[in-house]
Amino acid sequence: MHSCDICVIFIWNLNILYQKHARSAICSFHPSGDHLQGDKARYKKTKEEIMSEIIEDQRRFKNIIRGRIRDNLRKYLSGQDVIISKDGKKISIPMPRIETPRFRFEDRDVGGVGQGDGEEGDTLSQEEGDDDGKAGDQEGSHAQEIEFTMEEFVKIIAEELKFPKLEPKGRYKLVQEKVRWSGIKRQGPRGLRVIRRTLRNALKRAIISGTFDTKHPVIIPEKDDFRYRAPNPIIEKQAQAVIIYMMDVSGSMGEEQKMIARIEAFWISEWVKLCFKGIEERFIIHDAVAQEVDKETFFTTRESGGTKISSAYTLCAEMVEKDYPTSEWNIFPFHFSDGDNWGVDDNEECLRLLEEILLPASHTFFYSQVTSPYGSGEFKSLIEGHFFWGSETDLWEKIRTTKIDSRDNIKDGLVELLGK
Repeated sequence: MHSCDICVIFIWNLNILYQKHARSAICSFHPSGDHLQGDKARYKKTKEEIMSEIIEDQRRFKNIIRGRIRDNLRKYLSGQDVIISKDGKKISIPMPRIETPRFRFEDRDVGGVGQGDGEEGDTLSQEEGDDDGKAGDQEGSHAQEIEFTMEEFVKIIAEELKFPKLEPKGRYKLVQEKVRWSGIKRQGPRGLRVIRRTLRNALKRAIISGTFDTKHPVIIPEKDDFRYRAPNPIIEKQAQAVIIYMMDVSGSMGEEQKMIARIEAFWISEWVKLCFKGIEERFIIHDAVAQEVDKETFFTTRESGGTKISSAYTLCAEMVEKDYPTSEWNIFPFHFSDGDNWGVDDNEECLRLLEEILLPASHTFFYSQVTSPYGSGEFKSLIEGHFFWGSETDLWEKIRTTKIDSRDNIKDGLVELLGK
């Protein structure tokens, strides 16, 4: 069931509720009509109260849905029970059936709460079932699939995890966002004719020419009097942003580690897209050598080879210097690795590239380290030790790091990277 279907059913039930209250309000009018004026005022007030109740019920319904998502957010963010459409614009999640609260009476002839055998503090055990492990013939409980737009779902995640909105910097690009039919022109099709403006022009012309007769106020528009609606493009400022994904695909990165990185990359991408319009995405994979690939290759490449992180940082720096002037672009590099790197010299080269090129050019640099049974896991500590405690610059403000042990920790990792 889609979220829009649920809203239709919900609004239909609210209309029935409104009609019921409205009928009761009408029936409360005095039959003699002696208090008709007062009853009309009272009816108007009752209608406003009913509409207020409907709005409140709608708010409560949305909070129920939001609560169900919040309770299972860790599972959804780890990629479980989530179905995403091919175009990436829709997402479906299972949702238990939401019933209207009501009293239910017990059929069996037993006592109520606080009655029966037993003493205060005794543990209540559930009754043994008669299930023998074989196939049954009774109806089971089935969850319904509720569909959201990706934007709606990411907004719920951002509100629950308290993600601050990423503020753009640098110049803006002027983009024609939409067209509004607010302009006026002298020529056009009959369907776009503006009657009021046309008659006003005809009346103005008749008065100026002295042909307007107040006793017989007939106005006949002429060709020059007609006015038509015209499109008026709305130009809006749009911040430019690019996300440069870098992922370690060396032999120490297993399939599970790469899957965690891909899931995390997906949610980070959706959040940045919510803050910026017209996002560009670039993808880099690296082992001992880095190369730019397309999105599909980035998410499907199998692991092999050694690890040289500086190769990815060098390629990323070349992209930034060649294609993305820092005065015009908001640059978000994301690096996913298990923390394993080849040699002290390469670690020093990575720190140099970060300090001299990548961090000064970036809006924010994100590093996510995935726990692997083969990786040394030292690179996160290296970055933090150098920039958080060992550097005299303020570049540490541009770095966000996290460590993820399993899929269940993806939620915590996103909070560390994107949270306040």
